[in-house]
Amino acid sequence: MRRSPAALAGIVILAVLAVVAVLSYLGMLPYDPIAQHPPSRFLGPSGAHLFGTDQFGRDVFSRVAAGVGNSALIAVVAVAFATVVGTLGGLVSGFYRGFADGAIGGVTNVLFAFPPLLLALSLASVLNRNWFTIAVAIAIVYVPIFIRVTRGPVLSLREIEYVRAAVSTGQSRWQIMLRHVLPNITSIIVVQVALSLSWAVLTEASLSFLGLGTPPPHRHSVR
Repeated sequence: MRRSPAALAGIVILAVLAVVAVLSYLGMLPYDPIAQHPPSRFLGPSGAHLFGTDQFGRDVFSRVAAGVGNSALIAVVAVAFATVVGTLGGLVSGFYRGFADGAIGGVTNVLFAFPPLLLALSLASVLNRNWFTIAVAIAIVYVPIFIRVTRGPVLSLREIEYVRAAVSTGQSRWQIMLRHVLPNITSIIVVQVALSLSWAVLTEASLSFLGLGTPPPHRHSVR
């Protein structure tokens, strides 16, 4: 990575965003992001207000930092849920085959039939709006992706010699899947998690733009 300027730049940007998100949750922002102060309207960037103030006198930097924390929380929860459910679904579908494969594959195909943003939009409009339900709506969109990504390698690994040897020793299917199959597809899952985190942030931003994001005012642990 030290030989790749683009990789280093990406790491620095991610580190800065992570620090901003953590500060937002710890209540260490310079100002309350939803507190209004009319005498300080439309101030330009300065040492007191790094990004200036808006029409209500609210500190723009604090509001941006709170937004980063909110988006990070939704993306992490959504992708974590999709990773667990989708990976387990892909393992069962690829290893058991038969009825389980058909049932999981049918649900996956139904979810894939809807455009991702339209599906997330539909779910977010039905559910009671808060950050957790938005995360669940986004997670449901990405579950079938993890199922498909996991199922393919599992179909190949179930025929490998060491898996057959594990079967011959009397190990249960779940033991084989968790001890011998899952560790060998971890790298694929990690790559998909990295991609899904960025897509989840974009999806959450799209929902917010359409008025179905986390409803304002939304406050974390701020002073």
